[in-house]
Amino acid sequence: MTTTFTKTILFTDVDGRAKFREEAVPQEQGTPQSMLSEVFASGGYQLRTSPVGFRSQFHCTTALQWCFILSGQMEIGLQGGVSRIFKPGEHFYSADVLPQGATFDPAVHGHWSRQVGDEPLVTLFVRV
Repeated sequence: MTTTFTKTILFTDVDGRAKFREEAVPQEQGTPQSMLSEVFASGGYQLRTSPVGFRSQFHCTTALQWCFILSGQMEIGLQGGVSRIFKPGEHFYSADVLPQGATFDPAVHGHWSRQVGDEPLVTLFVRV
């Protein structure tokens, strides 16, 4: 029996712009009561608390990392007005890095993030 975990990925497309896509992660290990994926390497983790009203400017991810929402809500906005809100228990894999050789242009590259609602945002970043 194989199940899958849906990995939401924030990535830099060939045009240099950030986009979202989803990818299935097979869970082929374990037992029918506890299906597991393979073990993935990690390079440490970091916790962040962002107060009510937090909003960043456009930026790129400096290191590949998972972002798990522990409490509060986080909105990620892309060029062109597309945005997505992540709630507690949700995640995304941040691979929105500046293309090699490019100079950061906030009108083209990256994403912004903000805290949503009346509860501070608490996130867990796991570096890859």
